[in-house]
Amino acid sequence: MASALHSIFSSLKHFVIALSLLSLFTPCLCIRANRRLDDGYSSGDSDWIDAVATWYGNPYGYGTDGCACGYADAVGKAPFSSMITSVGPSLYKEGRGCGACYQVRCSSHSLCSGSPVTVIVADECPGCTENEFHFDMSGTAFGLMSRSFSADQFRNLGRISVQYKRIPCNYKDTNINFKVDSGSNSYYLAVVVLYEGGDGDISLLEVMAQPGSGIWAPMLPSWGAVWKYQADAAMPGPFSFRITTGKKKILIVENAIPAGWSPGQTYASSKNF
Repeated sequence: MASALHSIFSSLKHFVIALSLLSLFTPCLCIRANRRLDDGYSSGDSDWIDAVATWYGNPYGYGTDGCACGYADAVGKAPFSSMITSVGPSLYKEGRGCGACYQVRCSSHSLCSGSPVTVIVADECPGCTENEFHFDMSGTAFGLMSRSFSADQFRNLGRISVQYKRIPCNYKDTNINFKVDSGSNSYYLAVVVLYEGGDGDISLLEVMAQPGSGIWAPMLPSWGAVWKYQADAAMPGPFSFRITTGKKKILIVENAIPAGWSPGQTYASSKNF
């Protein structure tokens, strides 16, 4: 009996020693600080990218309402609330970058707060080069990167080195809106999608032009964030839409635009990402 116990303890001893030696050559499973969120966006501090920021328009305004994305005067109203930016071609992406949300922070000057501000792409920066990440921000958004009570002095700098990163858009209690272009008619539909949460951008927009048909017709990019569809038959509505984002997430919004729709009107849906 004693001999058997001695044999068992001896085997356990050798097993423990073997595990200890193995641990010396096995990499540890560490928790990385730069964790990846479920939606594909990083929360790590090392993911900030160097860029340049300027501002345009009124010092306390929203840049311009003639924006290249087609959001018009919505940029100055909630939930955009003037927190918009124009970007260079590398982020504008011929309009496919419209609606994307970014955090921009400044720490390169004594007037910088170091705290990030969140901006939405609503315009294209005409003077920016393709090789430079450039945010031409509204006066409101640019000023909020400054230290307290220094916004005017900070805006006088004109141009500042910043860092940015892509983040999910969050419009809280606001659902997706569809604005019908003023040039639309019974055979031609053009729309702008507003307040899209999550990715914010759109890679494909499809419309069910004939209710109950089950047919999703791809719309074509018109300009900026405007998508268009030409029909062979009259389209009285209602219209349902299938949105595919840049990260290939899909959302179906049924009866988003009602029957009896009117050009120039904006219709709020009951859904968002």
